[in-house]
Amino acid sequence: VVPVSAVRAAERAAVLVEALPYIQRFAGQVVVVKYGGNALAGASDDDALALFAEDLVLMRAVGMRPVVVHGGGPQISDLMKRLGKVTEFRNGLRVTDAETVDIARMVLIGQVNPQLVSSINVHGPIAVGVSGEDAGLIKATARDPELGFVGDVTAVNPTILEGLLANGFIPVVATIGTDETGQAYNINADTVAGAIAEALQAEKLVYLTDIEGLRRVVDDPSSLIRQTTPDELDQLIAEGVIAGGMIPKVDSCVQAVRHGVRRAHILDGRIPHVLLLEIFTDEGIGTMVRSSDTDHTISPFPRSLEAP
Repeated sequence: VVPVSAVRAAERAAVLVEALPYIQRFAGQVVVVKYGGNALAGASDDDALALFAEDLVLMRAVGMRPVVVHGGGPQISDLMKRLGKVTEFRNGLRVTDAETVDIARMVLIGQVNPQLVSSINVHGPIAVGVSGEDAGLIKATARDPELGFVGDVTAVNPTILEGLLANGFIPVVATIGTDETGQAYNINADTVAGAIAEALQAEKLVYLTDIEGLRRVVDDPSSLIRQTTPDELDQLIAEGVIAGGMIPKVDSCVQAVRHGVRRAHILDGRIPHVLLLEIFTDEGIGTMVRSSDTDHTISPFPRSLEAP
Protein backbone atom coordinates (compact mmCIF):
# COMPACT_ATOMS: atom_id res chain seq x y z
CA VAL A 1 0.00 0.00 0.00
CA VAL A 2 1.39 3.38 -1.01
CA PRO A 3 1.27 5.85 1.87
CA VAL A 4 -1.07 8.84 1.40
CA SER A 5 1.86 11.21 1.97
CA ALA A 6 3.71 9.60 -0.95
CA VAL A 7 0.67 10.02 -3.23
CA ARG A 8 0.39 13.68 -2.30
CA ALA A 9 4.10 14.18 -2.88
CA ALA A 10 3.79 12.58 -6.32
CA GLU A 11 0.86 14.86 -7.16
CA ARG A 12 2.86 17.91 -6.15
CA ALA A 13 5.79 16.75 -8.24
CA ALA A 14 3.48 16.21 -11.23
CA VAL A 15 2.22 19.79 -10.92
CA LEU A 16 5.76 21.13 -10.94
CA VAL A 17 6.73 19.00 -13.94
CA GLU A 18 3.65 20.18 -15.85
CA ALA A 19 4.59 23.80 -15.10
CA LEU A 20 8.22 23.44 -16.21
CA PRO A 21 7.81 24.01 -19.98
CA TYR A 22 5.63 27.05 -19.33
CA ILE A 23 8.21 28.49 -16.94
CA GLN A 24 10.87 28.01 -19.60
CA ARG A 25 8.69 29.43 -22.37
CA PHE A 26 7.65 32.59 -20.54
CA ALA A 27 10.89 33.49 -18.75
CA GLY A 28 11.67 37.11 -19.50
CA GLN A 29 8.25 37.79 -21.05
CA VAL A 30 5.95 40.66 -20.07
CA VAL A 31 2.45 39.78 -18.83
CA VAL A 32 -0.02 42.65 -18.32
CA VAL A 33 -2.75 41.83 -15.80
CA LYS A 34 -5.84 43.99 -15.43
CA TYR A 35 -7.22 43.68 -11.92
CA GLY A 36 -10.67 45.16 -11.34
CA GLY A 37 -13.15 45.45 -8.53
CA ASN A 38 -15.34 42.76 -10.10
CA ALA A 39 -12.56 40.23 -9.56
CA LEU A 40 -13.22 40.55 -5.84
CA ALA A 41 -16.88 39.55 -6.03
CA GLY A 42 -17.70 36.69 -3.70
CA ALA A 43 -14.46 36.88 -1.71
CA SER A 44 -13.09 39.11 1.00
CA ASP A 45 -10.79 41.84 -0.28
CA ASP A 46 -7.93 40.68 1.93
CA ASP A 47 -8.14 37.04 0.82
CA ALA A 48 -8.44 37.90 -2.87
CA LEU A 49 -5.63 40.42 -2.75
CA ALA A 50 -3.34 38.02 -0.89
CA LEU A 51 -3.88 35.23 -3.43
CA PHE A 52 -3.44 37.62 -6.33
CA ALA A 53 -0.21 38.93 -4.83
CA GLU A 54 1.12 35.39 -4.37
CA ASP A 55 0.48 34.64 -8.05
CA LEU A 56 2.34 37.76 -9.17
CA VAL A 57 5.30 37.11 -6.89
CA LEU A 58 5.60 33.51 -8.11
CA MET A 59 5.42 34.67 -11.73
CA ARG A 60 8.22 37.12 -11.08
CA ALA A 61 10.25 34.51 -9.17
CA VAL A 62 10.30 32.19 -12.22
CA GLY A 63 11.46 34.96 -14.53
CA MET A 64 8.25 36.47 -15.88
CA ARG A 65 7.76 40.24 -15.84
CA PRO A 66 4.23 41.07 -14.64
CA VAL A 67 2.64 44.52 -14.90
CA VAL A 68 -0.59 45.24 -13.01
CA VAL A 69 -3.20 47.71 -14.31
CA HIS A 70 -6.14 48.45 -12.03
CA GLY A 71 -9.34 50.42 -11.91
CA GLY A 72 -11.49 51.21 -8.92
CA GLY A 73 -15.05 51.88 -10.02
CA PRO A 74 -16.81 50.45 -6.94
CA GLN A 75 -14.47 52.34 -4.60
CA ILE A 76 -15.03 55.59 -6.51
CA SER A 77 -18.80 55.14 -6.29
CA ASP A 78 -18.55 54.39 -2.57
CA LEU A 79 -16.58 57.56 -1.80
CA MET A 80 -18.92 59.67 -3.94
CA LYS A 81 -21.88 58.29 -1.98
CA ARG A 82 -20.17 59.07 1.32
CA LEU A 83 -19.54 62.61 0.09
CA GLY A 84 -23.19 63.02 -0.89
CA LYS A 85 -22.43 63.16 -4.61
CA VAL A 86 -24.74 61.35 -7.04
CA THR A 87 -23.10 59.04 -9.57
CA GLU A 88 -24.42 59.40 -13.11
CA PHE A 89 -23.65 56.91 -15.89
CA ARG A 90 -24.22 57.27 -19.61
CA ASN A 91 -23.76 54.20 -21.81
CA GLY A 92 -21.88 52.54 -18.97
CA LEU A 93 -19.44 55.43 -18.46
CA ARG A 94 -19.33 57.62 -15.37
CA VAL A 95 -20.06 61.31 -16.00
CA THR A 96 -16.94 62.92 -14.54
CA ASP A 97 -16.97 66.61 -13.65
CA ALA A 98 -14.01 68.40 -12.07
CA GLU A 99 -14.94 67.27 -8.55
CA THR A 100 -15.48 63.67 -9.66
CA VAL A 101 -12.11 63.42 -11.40
CA ASP A 102 -10.48 64.64 -8.18
CA ILE A 103 -12.35 61.90 -6.29
CA ALA A 104 -11.23 59.33 -8.87
CA ARG A 105 -7.60 60.43 -8.45
CA MET A 106 -7.87 60.20 -4.66
CA VAL A 107 -9.34 56.70 -4.80
CA LEU A 108 -7.15 55.22 -7.54
CA ILE A 109 -3.82 56.79 -6.55
CA GLY A 110 -4.41 57.20 -2.83
CA GLN A 111 -6.38 54.08 -1.91
CA VAL A 112 -6.53 51.23 -4.43
CA ASN A 113 -2.98 51.52 -5.76
CA PRO A 114 -1.31 51.48 -2.31
CA GLN A 115 -3.46 48.49 -1.27
CA LEU A 116 -2.26 46.46 -4.23
CA VAL A 117 1.35 47.55 -3.78
CA SER A 118 1.30 46.71 -0.07
CA SER A 119 -0.19 43.26 -0.70
CA ILE A 120 2.61 42.41 -3.12
CA ASN A 121 5.32 43.90 -0.94
CA VAL A 122 4.42 41.55 1.91
CA HIS A 123 6.66 39.15 -0.03
CA GLY A 124 9.53 41.61 -0.50
CA PRO A 125 10.20 45.15 -1.78
CA ILE A 126 9.28 44.45 -5.39
CA ALA A 127 6.11 46.42 -6.27
CA VAL A 128 6.08 50.10 -7.26
CA GLY A 129 2.91 52.15 -7.69
CA VAL A 130 2.64 54.58 -10.59
CA SER A 131 -0.18 56.40 -12.32
CA GLY A 132 -0.65 57.35 -15.94
CA GLU A 133 0.36 60.86 -14.94
CA ASP A 134 3.89 59.74 -14.00
CA ALA A 135 6.61 60.38 -16.61
CA GLY A 136 3.95 60.95 -19.27
CA LEU A 137 2.95 57.29 -19.16
CA ILE A 138 -0.62 57.76 -20.45
CA LYS A 139 -1.62 60.65 -22.68
CA ALA A 140 -5.34 61.18 -22.99
CA THR A 141 -8.01 63.28 -24.62
CA ALA A 142 -11.66 63.82 -23.74
CA ARG A 143 -13.89 61.06 -25.08
CA ASP A 144 -17.10 63.12 -25.15
CA PRO A 145 -17.74 66.65 -23.80
CA GLU A 146 -20.98 65.40 -22.21
CA LEU A 147 -18.98 62.90 -20.11
CA GLY A 148 -16.61 65.55 -18.77
CA PHE A 149 -13.16 64.30 -17.80
CA VAL A 150 -13.52 60.76 -19.14
CA GLY A 151 -10.54 60.07 -21.34
CA ASP A 152 -9.45 57.99 -24.28
CA VAL A 153 -5.81 56.89 -24.57
CA THR A 154 -3.98 58.78 -27.31
CA ALA A 155 -0.45 57.52 -26.56
CA VAL A 156 1.51 55.38 -24.11
CA ASN A 157 5.10 56.18 -23.18
CA PRO A 158 6.30 52.95 -21.55
CA THR A 159 9.73 54.27 -20.53
CA ILE A 160 8.98 54.30 -16.80
CA LEU A 161 7.53 50.77 -16.95
CA GLU A 162 10.48 49.45 -18.95
CA GLY A 163 12.86 50.93 -16.38
CA LEU A 164 11.01 49.32 -13.48
CA LEU A 165 10.82 45.95 -15.22
CA ALA A 166 14.52 46.06 -16.10
CA ASN A 167 15.29 46.48 -12.41
CA GLY A 168 13.11 43.59 -11.29
CA PHE A 169 10.11 45.55 -10.02
CA ILE A 170 6.41 44.88 -10.56
CA PRO A 171 4.73 48.12 -11.75
CA VAL A 172 1.20 48.72 -10.47
CA VAL A 173 -0.55 51.28 -12.67
CA ALA A 174 -3.49 53.52 -11.71
CA THR A 175 -5.48 54.50 -14.79
CA ILE A 176 -5.42 58.29 -14.64
CA GLY A 177 -4.04 59.98 -17.77
CA THR A 178 -3.33 63.58 -18.72
CA ASP A 179 -3.63 65.73 -21.81
CA GLU A 180 -1.05 68.19 -23.14
CA THR A 181 -2.10 70.82 -20.59
CA GLY A 182 -1.77 68.45 -17.63
CA GLN A 183 -5.53 68.04 -17.16
CA ALA A 184 -6.29 64.69 -15.55
CA TYR A 185 -8.75 62.18 -17.06
CA ASN A 186 -10.26 59.03 -15.65
CA ILE A 187 -9.83 56.25 -18.24
CA ASN A 188 -11.41 52.83 -18.55
CA ALA A 189 -8.92 50.37 -17.05
CA ASP A 190 -9.67 47.68 -19.65
CA THR A 191 -8.66 50.08 -22.40
CA VAL A 192 -5.51 51.16 -20.57
CA ALA A 193 -4.42 47.57 -19.97
CA GLY A 194 -4.69 46.81 -23.67
CA ALA A 195 -2.80 49.95 -24.66
CA ILE A 196 0.02 49.21 -22.20
CA ALA A 197 0.24 45.59 -23.37
CA GLU A 198 0.62 46.85 -26.94
CA ALA A 199 3.24 49.41 -26.00
CA LEU A 200 5.29 46.78 -24.14
CA GLN A 201 4.68 44.12 -26.82
CA ALA A 202 3.56 41.84 -24.01
CA GLU A 203 3.43 38.07 -24.34
CA LYS A 204 0.06 38.03 -22.58
CA LEU A 205 -2.76 40.39 -21.64
CA VAL A 206 -4.94 39.00 -18.83
CA TYR A 207 -8.28 40.33 -17.60
CA LEU A 208 -9.49 39.18 -14.20
CA THR A 209 -13.24 39.59 -13.88
CA ASP A 210 -16.27 37.96 -12.21
CA ILE A 211 -17.17 35.48 -14.95
CA GLU A 212 -15.48 32.24 -15.99
CA GLY A 213 -14.81 33.50 -19.51
CA LEU A 214 -16.81 34.17 -22.68
CA ARG A 215 -19.81 32.02 -23.61
CA ARG A 216 -21.45 31.45 -26.97
CA VAL A 217 -24.77 31.21 -25.12
CA VAL A 218 -24.82 33.57 -22.14
CA ASP A 219 -26.95 31.34 -19.88
CA ASP A 220 -25.23 28.05 -20.82
CA PRO A 221 -22.03 27.30 -18.85
CA SER A 222 -21.25 24.43 -21.25
CA SER A 223 -20.86 26.95 -24.09
CA LEU A 224 -17.68 28.44 -22.58
CA ILE A 225 -15.31 29.52 -25.35
CA ARG A 226 -11.91 28.07 -24.51
CA GLN A 227 -10.05 29.51 -27.51
CA THR A 228 -11.07 32.12 -30.04
CA THR A 229 -9.73 34.72 -32.49
CA PRO A 230 -10.27 38.45 -33.01
CA ASP A 231 -12.31 37.75 -36.15
CA GLU A 232 -14.66 35.45 -34.25
CA LEU A 233 -15.03 37.98 -31.44
CA ASP A 234 -15.92 40.71 -33.94
CA GLN A 235 -18.70 38.43 -35.18
CA LEU A 236 -19.96 37.66 -31.66
CA ILE A 237 -20.16 41.38 -30.86
CA ALA A 238 -22.00 42.05 -34.12
CA GLU A 239 -24.48 39.28 -33.25
CA GLY A 240 -25.03 40.71 -29.76
CA VAL A 241 -23.63 37.62 -28.02
CA ILE A 242 -21.04 39.83 -26.32
CA ALA A 243 -22.63 42.97 -24.89
CA GLY A 244 -22.59 45.46 -22.04
CA GLY A 245 -19.59 45.67 -19.77
CA MET A 246 -17.75 42.88 -21.57
CA ILE A 247 -17.41 44.91 -24.78
CA PRO A 248 -14.50 47.12 -23.55
CA LYS A 249 -12.59 44.02 -22.42
CA VAL A 250 -13.20 42.17 -25.66
CA ASP A 251 -12.42 45.22 -27.80
CA SER A 252 -9.14 45.65 -25.91
CA CYS A 253 -8.28 41.96 -26.39
CA VAL A 254 -8.97 42.20 -30.10
CA GLN A 255 -6.97 45.40 -30.53
CA ALA A 256 -4.00 44.11 -28.53
CA VAL A 257 -3.78 40.71 -30.25
CA ARG A 258 -4.00 42.37 -33.67
CA HIS A 259 -1.13 44.67 -32.72
CA GLY A 260 1.51 42.31 -31.44
CA VAL A 261 0.32 40.82 -28.13
CA ARG A 262 0.52 37.01 -28.58
CA ARG A 263 -2.34 35.97 -26.31
CA ALA A 264 -5.15 37.62 -24.37
CA HIS A 265 -7.05 35.86 -21.58
CA ILE A 266 -10.36 36.53 -19.79
CA LEU A 267 -10.43 34.73 -16.44
CA ASP A 268 -12.59 34.44 -13.34
CA GLY A 269 -10.66 36.37 -10.69
CA ARG A 270 -12.72 34.75 -7.92
CA ILE A 271 -10.95 31.42 -8.46
CA PRO A 272 -7.95 31.04 -6.12
CA HIS A 273 -4.64 31.26 -8.01
CA VAL A 274 -6.42 31.60 -11.34
CA LEU A 275 -3.35 33.21 -12.94
CA LEU A 276 -1.21 30.19 -12.16
CA LEU A 277 -3.89 27.77 -13.38
CA GLU A 278 -4.18 29.56 -16.71
CA ILE A 279 -0.51 30.22 -17.38
CA PHE A 280 1.22 27.13 -15.99
CA THR A 281 -1.17 24.25 -16.76
CA ASP A 282 -1.94 22.36 -19.97
CA GLU A 283 -5.69 22.82 -19.91
CA GLY A 284 -5.99 26.40 -18.70
CA ILE A 285 -9.14 27.72 -17.09
CA GLY A 286 -10.71 30.65 -18.98
CA THR A 287 -11.02 32.07 -22.50
CA MET A 288 -7.88 32.62 -24.57
CA VAL A 289 -7.74 34.91 -27.63
CA ARG A 290 -5.07 34.20 -30.22
CA SER A 291 -4.13 35.85 -33.48
CA SER A 292 -6.19 35.09 -36.57
CA ASP A 293 -3.24 35.91 -38.85
CA THR A 294 -0.57 33.62 -37.41
CA ASP A 295 -2.78 30.84 -36.08
CA HIS A 296 -4.88 29.41 -38.91
CA THR A 297 -6.58 26.77 -36.80
CA ILE A 298 -7.63 26.48 -33.21
CA SER A 299 -5.46 23.75 -31.76
CA PRO A 300 -6.29 21.47 -28.82
CA PHE A 301 -4.70 21.95 -25.41
CA PRO A 302 -2.02 22.55 -24.25
CA ARG A 303 -2.99 26.07 -25.24
CA SER A 304 -0.12 28.34 -24.27
CA LEU A 305 2.95 26.69 -25.78
CA GLU A 306 2.12 26.75 -29.50
CA ALA A 307 4.74 28.30 -31.75
CA PRO A 308 4.14 31.96 -32.65
